[in-house]
Amino acid sequence: MGSESFYAELESFTDFDRLVENKRFHPLPDDWLIGVTDVVNSTGAIEAGRYKAVNMAGASVISAVMNSLGGAPFPFVFGGDGAGFGIPEDQRDPVEAALAACQVWTEEEIGLSLRAALVPIGDIRQVGLDATVARFQPAPGVSYAMFSGGGVAWAESEMKAGRYSVPRAAAGTHPDLTGLSCRFRPLQARNGEILSLLVLPARDVDDGAFARLVTALLDLLEKETERQGHPVAPEGPRFVWPPQGLGTEVRAGAGGEVRPVRRLKILMEHLVPWILQLTKRSMARFDPSVYRRDVAGNTDFRKFDDGLKLTVDCPRDVIARIEALLRRAQEDGTAHYGLHSQDSALMTCIVPSPYTSDHMHFVDGAAGGYAKAAEMLKAAMADKGGGRA
Repeated sequence: MGSESFYAELESFTDFDRLVENKRFHPLPDDWLIGVTDVVNSTGAIEAGRYKAVNMAGASVISAVMNSLGGAPFPFVFGGDGAGFGIPEDQRDPVEAALAACQVWTEEEIGLSLRAALVPIGDIRQVGLDATVARFQPAPGVSYAMFSGGGVAWAESEMKAGRYSVPRAAAGTHPDLTGLSCRFRPLQARNGEILSLLVLPARDVDDGAFARLVTALLDLLEKETERQGHPVAPEGPRFVWPPQGLGTEVRAGAGGEVRPVRRLKILMEHLVPWILQLTKRSMARFDPSVYRRDVAGNTDFRKFDDGLKLTVDCPRDVIARIEALLRRAQEDGTAHYGLHSQDSALMTCIVPSPYTSDHMHFVDGAAGGYAKAAEMLKAAMADKGGGRA
């Protein structure tokens, strides 16, 4: 397996419950970089009711890097108010330019500040950590990266300390965000509440102990929730018109495109599937019912990013049982956790083409989600002496 083709050739797996098997994770090549981003003061944006914009900023990084690489596969993970990813060193220049452009676009177009950094794998390994990756395939058309080893979390802490920062681009520089959209309405909880959950291994905890905790948590969701707590109905979200997030998507357009023209283009693009949905028809290669089912199948509601991250639809009594399980794990030194409940979830999408099944859908709690859960997690780690990273 060559360095450049490492991720493309990485075998994927389809059973999320088997994520805890160490053989699923493979070290990133020595000549790779870890990229990390996050929105500065996402808490303030949440309090101002702007979490959809925060999610859009986080997903914009994935879209921009993807387009800078010409669609070549690379490992990435969406974190709500940011993203983490890996790239070969020889792709630094186009990716660094994409990140710098994202910073300018985020500030100029949606009024948020975005940090960004690129960290060599070698520097991560010098401090005794690692960056390993697994490739989870929830549906035939799409796969998502899972990271372990503490390296991504360390890279994020270095970024927040002002190290490894990406040089800022000139004013007016905008990234290629082709495919980025946010057209669905918030997804209302159908079974209780939308739970945003973060679980990290405690410092020096045995890998087996943390794996048993993750297995117990996933087993609980399997037995006590519908479809492991999947927050999207099996038939997928309904198209609405005019589409949600229209203004933000217009601002994500190419710099040379006149905005009224782009607004009209987006409205017309979404009018067709909305009409087809109403009339229960398909057209050419597009069947709205198939697309919507693919949306549900392709959603990233479960992930691993140096710890377990979930956005799940749970009955309130199950949430209480989850918190009791995690509280015991925190008390016995196995893990730290943060959670946040809300009545709905947000979806941000990357759609290379509506005619193929490789569209990606990032889900997060609508009232702060992962960012609010992270606040609780950080407080727990400070009180108990920190996590593995």
